[in-house]
Amino acid sequence: MTTPSEKDLRWAAVLARDPRADGQFVYAVKTTGVYCRPSSLARRPNPQNVVFFDTAEQAEAAGYRPSKRATSDQTKSAAQHASIVAAACRQIETAEHLPSLAALAEAAGLSTFHFHRVFKAVTGLTPKGYATAHRSRRVRQSLMDSPSVTDALYDAGFNSNSRFYESADHLLGMTPTRFRAGGANIDIRFAVGQCSLGAILVAQSDRGVCAILLGDDPDQLVRDLQDQFRRANLIGADQQFEQLIAQVVGFVEAPALGLDLPLDVRGTAFQERVWQALREIPLGSTASYAEIAQRIGQPKAVRAVAQACGANSLAVAIPCHRVVRSDGNLSGYRWGVERKRQLLEREQVR
Repeated sequence: MTTPSEKDLRWAAVLARDPRADGQFVYAVKTTGVYCRPSSLARRPNPQNVVFFDTAEQAEAAGYRPSKRATSDQTKSAAQHASIVAAACRQIETAEHLPSLAALAEAAGLSTFHFHRVFKAVTGLTPKGYATAHRSRRVRQSLMDSPSVTDALYDAGFNSNSRFYESADHLLGMTPTRFRAGGANIDIRFAVGQCSLGAILVAQSDRGVCAILLGDDPDQLVRDLQDQFRRANLIGADQQFEQLIAQVVGFVEAPALGLDLPLDVRGTAFQERVWQALREIPLGSTASYAEIAQRIGQPKAVRAVAQACGANSLAVAIPCHRVVRSDGNLSGYRWGVERKRQLLEREQVR
């Protein structure tokens, strides 16, 4: 509910048909049952009949429908937003240093709040997150293509060794030298246990849990881990590590306990956006592949979302089992549809 002063400011934006207010709120008209964006060219209503909502979803939940002009505005707005974000992405990619949020918003002609919201809606990432993902891709490509680490750091846009090495651990998950060596000599501790779903393998690097695998054959799980980390040092766990696997097993058996562990997530920028969206699905709920594609700002990437779910190697910690078909039926699951069914049943009967 808006305060009187907020209502005055919002009504002033409606009177001015201010496009900078689009995305910050919508206004609905009680007598017509429709809602509009602040910049709408629709005839201005009597202010006594106007009610404000923060989002279109809130207006629709209250029983209002978008006006025909609002529907047309939304189509035009989506195209405008795509163009604005594409220009901002080019600005980020070509800049020597990450432009500030204020500078990006000013170039787009939007407020910082609105620009940040539009950018994340279109890309699924914040401007800073997009810049980090882009820089990470450049660093990885440069290290693979350049004859030396020194050449790679300049190819990736860094102008000093210190800045490059300060960023490398965050961007790569390891030192540049280790990355060029294919991750060789990284220590990964692991253990295999049993739970009601069968065998379970938990592996941990120095950055966090990097694999949770489910299956029927413990030996096959170890081979899968070896395939995933071909050049790492795999070390059988000690007694202290077994406490970690007990914690994971406890979460599998009783999801309401939660699983608060540091994760070492390794994937492409797109995969990590999908996996983050999966972690935001509440316990006991599900989402369709199409809904996840919508949430990350790429509604046509339904198949790619399904592939990202299949590439997830952190069972239950990244809950790809909570993604179902649009009709609600269960679809493929890396560790078997029956395990997916059991996990969902446990979460729904908390």
